[in-house]
Amino acid sequence: MNKSVDFRTLCVHAGELKDTQHGGATSPIFTSTSYAFNDVELKQYPRYFNTPNQRGLCEKIAALEGAETGLIFGSGMAAVSTALLSHLSSGDHVIFQDDIYGGTRNFIKREFPKYGIEFSFSKGLEASDFESQIRTQTKGIYIETPSNPTLKITNLKEISSLAQSKSLWTMIDNTFASPVNQNPIAYGIDIVIHSATKYLGGHSDISAGVVLSKKSIIEQIFESAKNLGGNLSEYTVWLLERSIKTLYLRVQAQNNNALFLSHFLEEQDWTDRVYYPGLENHVGHHIAKEQMSGFGGMLSFDLASGLDTKKFLLGLELVKPTMSLAGIESTALSPRLTSHALLSEEERQAQGITEQMVRFSAGIEAIEDIKRDLLQSIAKIK
Repeated sequence: MNKSVDFRTLCVHAGELKDTQHGGATSPIFTSTSYAFNDVELKQYPRYFNTPNQRGLCEKIAALEGAETGLIFGSGMAAVSTALLSHLSSGDHVIFQDDIYGGTRNFIKREFPKYGIEFSFSKGLEASDFESQIRTQTKGIYIETPSNPTLKITNLKEISSLAQSKSLWTMIDNTFASPVNQNPIAYGIDIVIHSATKYLGGHSDISAGVVLSKKSIIEQIFESAKNLGGNLSEYTVWLLERSIKTLYLRVQAQNNNALFLSHFLEEQDWTDRVYYPGLENHVGHHIAKEQMSGFGGMLSFDLASGLDTKKFLLGLELVKPTMSLAGIESTALSPRLTSHALLSEEERQAQGITEQMVRFSAGIEAIEDIKRDLLQSIAKIK
């Protein structure tokens, strides 16, 4: 599809498959796992990530991120692990941003030693913090911005420039931002990863992941992906393609609600701190303003000392105290007990993840109803 087409139109029409038999308005589902192999240009097989629905969905998401192509996986961690393992071998070294998703950090610490892959975590978010970790065997830099759950912001241009000057590749987990708010490839980042379970799926009923880049890099990742498995079923591929059609509308509503809530929460005497890059007092606000078109639907806040986080979460009636994020319904959780439970207490404290922290995923409900629910829950425990 023409690159000049508006983002909203790409959400609806990029990568759609034509119903040539009946002229239906939506993409048909090709459920077969067995395709012809004689005298064909493309031998299609689900584990080769090239069935009709898989290819159509990759085209759609690549268009949204400004990538040449991509691969669709069964989960965000399948995407993360395959992308990393396809670019690293025994003796290689990679630098990770210290503030990353707990599942990714756990994968690195548990699995990399088995492969003889070395790693280090940055001491900060400045390019100099990453540069100080570079060794002769360093192959790449992996970042996440905004970060989960403290919403820290990393400068994409600076990291990209550093990596290019040192002949290193760059990867980013762009899940928290979504393609609506941030397109890292435009800032020189090589590989973009999403947990499509989150904003791309958007309805809390899909598990998927995606890796996006230029064709040559995706071909390299594919060589590992076809051996590791992790492909997505055709039914889920179709559901994800359908969900993305409303991506722009959903994320814009979530952006608006999160921004409003961040200001609201800052004014409350029952919160000690609010983490949201849309706030002018956020340390990364100016960087976020430059590289993001919206500040996202995720925020976190610390309840005031003495307030019981568990009781607050259980007291919610509209907002759901459940794991995961980015669905159309608002959800809240304790990162200490969920997304970052696999970290040590020392690691959590170093990142500012305390028992008072609440991670909030803004849904698309009326903002007054969300506010009312937060207030009624806090009233029960004050």
